Amino acid sequence: MNLNQLYYFRTLAELEHYTRAAEKLNISQPTLSHSIAALEEELGAFLFEKQGRNVVLTKYGRIYLFYVENALTQLELGKNQIERLVSEGGGHVGLAYMTSVGADFVPKIITGFLENPENSSISFSCYEGNTKNLIYNLKREKYDLVFCSSIENEKEVEFIPLFEQGLVVIVPENHPLAEKTKVTVKDICHYPLISYNKESGMRKIIDDLFMKAQTMPNVQYQFEDATSMAGMVAANKGISIITDNPSIQNYHVKKLEFDTPYSKRMVYLAYMINRYLPPAVQRFKEYVIASTKK
Repeated sequence: MNLNQLYYFRTLAELEHYTRAAEKLNISQPTLSHSIAALEEELGAFLFEKQGRNVVLTKYGRIYLFYVENALTQLELGKNQIERLVSEGGGHVGLAYMTSVGADFVPKIITGFLENPENSSISFSCYEGNTKNLIYNLKREKYDLVFCSSIENEKEVEFIPLFEQGLVVIVPENHPLAEKTKVTVKDICHYPLISYNKESGMRKIIDDLFMKAQTMPNVQYQFEDATSMAGMVAANKGISIITDNPSIQNYHVKKLEFDTPYSKRMVYLAYMINRYLPPAVQRFKEYVIASTKK
Protein backbone atom coordinates (compact mmCIF):
# COMPACT_ATOMS: atom_id res chain seq x y z
CA MET A 1 0.00 0.00 0.00
CA ASN A 2 1.32 3.45 -0.87
CA LEU A 3 0.08 7.03 -0.82
CA ASN A 4 -0.72 7.09 -4.55
CA GLN A 5 -3.06 4.13 -4.13
CA LEU A 6 -5.02 6.06 -1.48
CA TYR A 7 -5.38 9.08 -3.76
CA TYR A 8 -6.42 6.80 -6.64
CA PHE A 9 -8.98 5.06 -4.44
CA ARG A 10 -10.48 8.34 -3.21
CA THR A 11 -10.72 9.77 -6.74
CA LEU A 12 -12.38 6.65 -8.14
CA ALA A 13 -14.82 6.61 -5.22
CA GLU A 14 -15.71 10.21 -6.02
CA LEU A 15 -16.13 9.85 -9.82
CA GLU A 16 -17.33 6.21 -9.93
CA HIS A 17 -15.83 5.79 -13.40
CA TYR A 18 -12.39 4.39 -14.27
CA THR A 19 -11.85 6.48 -17.42
CA ARG A 20 -12.83 9.82 -15.84
CA ALA A 21 -10.82 9.03 -12.69
CA ALA A 22 -7.74 8.12 -14.73
CA GLU A 23 -8.02 11.37 -16.70
CA LYS A 24 -8.30 13.43 -13.51
CA LEU A 25 -5.30 11.64 -12.01
CA ASN A 26 -3.37 12.01 -15.27
CA ILE A 27 -2.59 8.29 -15.43
CA SER A 28 -3.65 5.51 -17.80
CA GLN A 29 -6.78 3.48 -17.09
CA PRO A 30 -4.79 0.18 -16.90
CA THR A 31 -2.50 1.79 -14.30
CA LEU A 32 -5.50 2.81 -12.22
CA SER A 33 -7.15 -0.63 -12.58
CA HIS A 34 -3.94 -2.40 -11.57
CA SER A 35 -3.47 -0.11 -8.57
CA ILE A 36 -7.01 -0.65 -7.26
CA ALA A 37 -6.73 -4.42 -7.81
CA ALA A 38 -3.46 -4.50 -5.84
CA LEU A 39 -5.06 -2.52 -3.02
CA GLU A 40 -8.04 -4.90 -2.89
CA GLU A 41 -5.72 -7.88 -2.83
CA GLU A 42 -3.73 -6.41 0.04
CA LEU A 43 -6.89 -5.65 2.03
CA GLY A 44 -8.51 -8.97 1.19
CA ALA A 45 -11.80 -7.34 0.18
CA PHE A 46 -13.47 -5.92 -2.92
CA LEU A 47 -13.77 -2.13 -2.67
CA PHE A 48 -15.82 -1.54 -5.85
CA GLU A 49 -18.49 -3.36 -7.81
CA LYS A 50 -19.75 -2.69 -11.34
CA GLN A 51 -23.04 -0.86 -11.87
CA GLY A 52 -23.59 -0.49 -15.61
CA ARG A 53 -20.64 1.45 -17.01
CA ASN A 54 -19.83 2.85 -13.62
CA VAL A 55 -18.43 1.39 -10.41
CA VAL A 56 -19.74 1.99 -6.89
CA LEU A 57 -18.28 1.35 -3.47
CA THR A 58 -19.01 -1.92 -1.74
CA LYS A 59 -19.79 -2.06 1.97
CA TYR A 60 -16.06 -2.53 2.60
CA GLY A 61 -15.22 0.31 0.24
CA ARG A 62 -17.50 2.73 2.13
CA ILE A 63 -15.89 1.79 5.43
CA TYR A 64 -12.38 2.13 4.00
CA LEU A 65 -13.18 5.50 2.36
CA PHE A 66 -14.00 6.99 5.76
CA TYR A 67 -10.50 6.23 7.05
CA VAL A 68 -8.75 7.14 3.80
CA GLU A 69 -10.40 10.56 3.69
CA ASN A 70 -9.44 11.23 7.31
CA ALA A 71 -5.85 10.11 6.69
CA LEU A 72 -5.41 12.19 3.52
CA THR A 73 -6.99 15.23 5.20
CA GLN A 74 -4.51 14.99 8.07
CA LEU A 75 -1.59 14.60 5.66
CA GLU A 76 -2.69 17.65 3.69
CA LEU A 77 -3.09 19.67 6.91
CA GLY A 78 0.38 18.57 7.95
CA LYS A 79 1.83 19.60 4.60
CA ASN A 80 0.20 23.02 4.87
CA GLN A 81 1.49 23.44 8.41
CA ILE A 82 5.06 22.59 7.46
CA GLU A 83 4.92 24.96 4.51
CA ARG A 84 3.71 27.68 6.89
CA LEU A 85 6.42 26.98 9.45
CA VAL A 86 9.30 27.14 6.99
CA SER A 87 7.98 30.04 4.91
CA GLU A 88 10.21 33.10 4.68
CA GLY A 89 7.42 35.57 5.46
CA GLY A 90 5.97 33.84 8.51
CA GLY A 91 6.78 30.84 10.62
CA HIS A 92 6.75 29.62 14.18
CA VAL A 93 9.26 29.36 17.02
CA GLY A 94 8.98 26.76 19.79
CA LEU A 95 10.78 28.43 22.69
CA ALA A 96 11.46 27.04 26.17
CA TYR A 97 13.25 28.62 29.09
CA MET A 98 14.07 28.56 32.79
CA THR A 99 11.53 30.27 35.03
CA SER A 100 14.06 32.91 36.06
CA VAL A 101 14.11 34.48 32.58
CA GLY A 102 10.36 34.17 31.93
CA ALA A 103 9.21 37.31 33.72
CA ASP A 104 11.57 39.83 32.17
CA PHE A 105 14.05 38.68 29.53
CA VAL A 106 11.75 36.49 27.40
CA PRO A 107 8.92 39.06 26.97
CA LYS A 108 11.46 41.77 26.10
CA ILE A 109 13.42 39.68 23.59
CA ILE A 110 10.27 38.47 21.81
CA THR A 111 8.75 41.98 21.76
CA GLY A 112 11.95 43.45 20.35
CA PHE A 113 12.10 40.76 17.67
CA LEU A 114 8.48 41.28 16.59
CA GLU A 115 8.92 45.05 16.32
CA ASN A 116 10.67 44.43 13.01
CA PRO A 117 7.86 44.37 10.38
CA GLU A 118 9.61 41.46 8.63
CA ASN A 119 9.05 39.33 11.75
CA SER A 120 5.52 40.43 12.62
CA SER A 121 3.88 37.28 11.18
CA ILE A 122 6.06 34.87 13.20
CA SER A 123 4.28 33.16 16.10
CA PHE A 124 5.68 31.66 19.31
CA SER A 125 4.87 28.76 21.62
CA CYS A 126 6.54 29.16 25.01
CA TYR A 127 7.28 26.63 27.77
CA GLU A 128 8.98 26.75 31.19
CA GLY A 129 11.00 24.13 33.06
CA ASN A 130 14.33 23.24 34.62
CA THR A 131 17.42 22.86 32.47
CA LYS A 132 17.55 19.06 32.57
CA ASN A 133 13.96 18.69 31.33
CA LEU A 134 14.35 21.50 28.80
CA ILE A 135 17.34 19.82 27.16
CA TYR A 136 15.62 16.42 27.28
CA ASN A 137 12.66 17.80 25.33
CA LEU A 138 14.86 19.87 23.01
CA LYS A 139 16.55 16.65 21.88
CA ARG A 140 13.11 15.14 21.24
CA GLU A 141 12.12 18.06 19.00
CA LYS A 142 9.50 19.51 21.32
CA TYR A 143 11.29 22.88 21.23
CA ASP A 144 13.42 24.72 18.67
CA LEU A 145 15.45 26.87 21.07
CA VAL A 146 16.02 26.92 24.82
CA PHE A 147 17.27 29.50 27.34
CA CYS A 148 18.93 27.49 30.11
CA SER A 149 22.07 26.66 32.06
CA SER A 150 24.85 24.66 30.44
CA ILE A 151 25.07 20.89 30.80
CA GLU A 152 28.34 19.02 30.41
CA ASN A 153 28.84 16.20 27.89
CA GLU A 154 25.89 17.15 25.68
CA LYS A 155 27.67 16.71 22.35
CA GLU A 156 24.52 17.14 20.26
CA VAL A 157 23.63 20.49 21.82
CA GLU A 158 25.28 23.86 21.23
CA PHE A 159 25.28 26.21 24.25
CA ILE A 160 25.89 29.88 23.42
CA PRO A 161 26.49 32.15 26.44
CA LEU A 162 24.13 35.13 26.46
CA PHE A 163 24.29 37.00 29.76
CA GLU A 164 24.85 36.56 33.49
CA GLN A 165 22.15 36.62 36.14
CA GLY A 166 23.02 37.81 39.62
CA LEU A 167 22.10 35.66 42.62
CA VAL A 168 20.40 37.09 45.69
CA VAL A 169 19.37 35.76 49.08
CA ILE A 170 15.74 36.19 50.11
CA VAL A 171 14.62 35.94 53.72
CA PRO A 172 11.29 36.44 55.55
CA GLU A 173 10.59 40.06 56.42
CA ASN A 174 10.91 39.31 60.16
CA HIS A 175 14.09 37.20 59.80
CA PRO A 176 17.23 38.06 61.87
CA LEU A 177 19.11 38.68 58.60
CA ALA A 178 16.45 41.08 57.29
CA GLU A 179 18.27 44.05 58.85
CA LYS A 180 21.30 43.42 56.61
CA THR A 181 21.74 44.60 53.02
CA LYS A 182 24.25 41.93 52.04
CA VAL A 183 25.26 38.51 53.34
CA THR A 184 27.94 35.87 52.76
CA VAL A 185 27.66 32.09 52.53
CA LYS A 186 28.83 31.75 56.12
CA ASP A 187 26.14 34.20 57.27
CA ILE A 188 23.39 31.95 55.92
CA CYS A 189 24.77 28.41 56.28
CA HIS A 190 23.10 27.74 59.65
CA TYR A 191 19.60 28.66 58.53
CA PRO A 192 17.16 26.21 56.87
CA LEU A 193 17.62 26.54 53.10
CA ILE A 194 14.83 26.31 50.56
CA SER A 195 16.64 25.26 47.39
CA TYR A 196 16.18 24.03 43.84
CA ASN A 197 15.79 20.30 43.28
CA LYS A 198 18.81 18.25 42.26
CA GLU A 199 17.80 18.19 38.57
CA SER A 200 18.14 21.98 38.36
CA GLY A 201 21.28 23.61 36.99
CA MET A 202 20.95 26.19 39.77
CA ARG A 203 21.25 23.52 42.44
CA LYS A 204 24.76 22.64 41.29
CA ILE A 205 25.75 26.31 41.33
CA ILE A 206 24.44 26.75 44.87
CA ASP A 207 26.10 23.56 46.13
CA ASP A 208 29.38 24.74 44.61
CA LEU A 209 29.06 28.07 46.43
CA PHE A 210 28.86 26.28 49.77
CA MET A 211 31.65 23.89 48.86
CA LYS A 212 34.00 26.78 47.97
CA ALA A 213 33.13 28.37 51.32
CA GLN A 214 34.03 25.02 52.97
CA THR A 215 30.61 24.55 54.50
CA MET A 216 27.42 22.58 53.79
CA PRO A 217 23.94 23.94 52.98
CA ASN A 218 21.15 23.08 55.40
CA VAL A 219 18.62 22.13 52.69
CA GLN A 220 15.15 21.55 54.15
CA TYR A 221 12.92 21.93 51.08
CA GLN A 222 13.49 21.46 47.36
CA PHE A 223 11.51 22.99 44.49
CA GLU A 224 11.67 23.23 40.72
CA ASP A 225 10.93 26.95 40.44
CA ALA A 226 11.89 30.14 42.23
CA THR A 227 8.31 31.37 42.68
CA SER A 228 7.41 28.38 44.88
CA MET A 229 10.61 28.93 46.83
CA ALA A 230 9.76 32.61 47.37
CA GLY A 231 6.33 31.59 48.62
CA MET A 232 7.89 29.23 51.17
CA VAL A 233 10.28 31.94 52.32
CA ALA A 234 7.35 34.34 52.76
CA ALA A 235 5.67 31.62 54.85
CA ASN A 236 8.71 31.73 57.17
CA LYS A 237 9.93 28.21 56.32
CA GLY A 238 13.51 29.21 55.63
CA ILE A 239 15.69 31.33 53.37
CA SER A 240 16.62 30.87 49.73
CA ILE A 241 19.21 31.69 47.09
CA ILE A 242 17.61 32.53 43.75
CA THR A 243 18.35 34.48 40.60
CA ASP A 244 17.45 38.15 40.89
CA ASN A 245 14.22 38.71 38.98
CA PRO A 246 11.22 41.10 39.14
CA SER A 247 8.79 38.47 40.44
CA ILE A 248 10.41 38.66 43.90
CA GLN A 249 8.56 41.91 44.62
CA ASN A 250 5.26 39.99 44.60
CA TYR A 251 6.17 38.22 47.86
CA HIS A 252 6.62 39.42 51.45
CA VAL A 253 10.35 38.76 51.52
CA LYS A 254 13.51 40.83 51.94
CA LYS A 255 16.08 40.66 49.14
CA LEU A 256 19.72 40.72 50.22
CA GLU A 257 22.81 41.20 48.09
CA PHE A 258 24.95 38.04 47.98
CA ASP A 259 28.51 39.03 48.88
CA THR A 260 30.51 36.32 47.13
CA PRO A 261 32.66 36.41 43.97
CA TYR A 262 30.73 33.44 42.55
CA SER A 263 27.21 34.82 42.86
CA LYS A 264 26.30 34.79 39.18
CA ARG A 265 24.74 32.30 36.78
CA MET A 266 25.28 32.31 33.02
CA VAL A 267 22.21 31.98 30.80
CA TYR A 268 22.76 30.12 27.53
CA LEU A 269 20.91 29.75 24.25
CA ALA A 270 20.76 26.03 23.42
CA TYR A 271 19.85 24.32 20.15
CA MET A 272 20.58 21.03 18.40
CA ILE A 273 23.78 21.19 16.35
CA ASN A 274 22.78 18.98 13.41
CA ARG A 275 19.08 19.82 13.25
CA TYR A 276 17.61 22.00 10.53
CA LEU A 277 16.35 25.34 11.85
CA PRO A 278 13.45 26.83 9.83
CA PRO A 279 13.96 30.43 8.65
CA ALA A 280 11.86 31.93 11.47
CA VAL A 281 13.81 30.03 14.13
CA GLN A 282 17.16 30.90 12.55
CA ARG A 283 16.17 34.56 12.36
CA PHE A 284 15.13 34.65 16.04
CA LYS A 285 18.32 32.84 17.09
CA GLU A 286 20.48 35.40 15.28
CA TYR A 287 18.47 38.25 16.81
CA VAL A 288 18.92 36.88 20.35
CA ILE A 289 22.68 36.49 19.92
CA ALA A 290 23.11 39.95 18.40
CA SER A 291 20.90 41.62 21.04
CA THR A 292 22.70 40.11 24.02
CA LYS A 293 26.16 40.94 22.67
CA LYS A 294 25.46 44.69 22.70
